[in-house]
Amino acid sequence: MNSKLKFIFSRRSIRKYQDKAISAAMITDLLEAAMAAPSAVAKDPWHFIVVQSRETLKKIAGVLPSAQMLLQAPAAFIVCGDINKANLQKESYLLQDLSAAVENILIAANTLGLGTCWLGVHPREERLAGIRELFALPDHIIPMCGIALGWPAEQPEARTRYNQERVHQEKW
Repeated sequence: MNSKLKFIFSRRSIRKYQDKAISAAMITDLLEAAMAAPSAVAKDPWHFIVVQSRETLKKIAGVLPSAQMLLQAPAAFIVCGDINKANLQKESYLLQDLSAAVENILIAANTLGLGTCWLGVHPREERLAGIRELFALPDHIIPMCGIALGWPAEQPEARTRYNQERVHQEKW
C-alpha cells in the first residue's frame, strides 16, 4: 500500500462509537465534501438529511436491520436524490452521483478522525418504504443509503482488497 494513500486505506466501516457529539462545523465540512463530488452534467441531484436525534437514530435502526450501530452513533446522514434533477431523469445517473458524494463523505470523515458506516437502503423495497415513511419523503426523492457517523471506539487496521485477477490490460 502506498503510504500517501493511507487516508483511503485506513477508511473502514466503523460500528462502535464513543459517546461524543460531532460539531456543526464538522457536519458542514462533510456535506461540503459530499457536494464537491462529480455529477453527471453537473446536475447535483443530492439531498442529505442530517440526523442527530437519539429517537430518530433509533427509528432508522428499526427500519435498517444492519444499522444497529445507530443506537450508539451520535449522528447519521440519509442520502437521497431528486430523480427530477438527475441527468436525463435516469435512476442510474442518480445513483452514480450519490455514490460519488457518499465516498467523499466517507473519506473526508476518516481524514477528520471520524468513523462511518455505509448503510444500504436502495434497492430494497422494504427499506425504501421505511425510510420514505420515516422522513415523509416526496415521491420524486429516492433514498439511496444512510451513513452512520461518530468518533470511533474501534480502530480496524488499514488495508486494501487489491486483487490482480480483477485487473485486465487492454482487453478482457
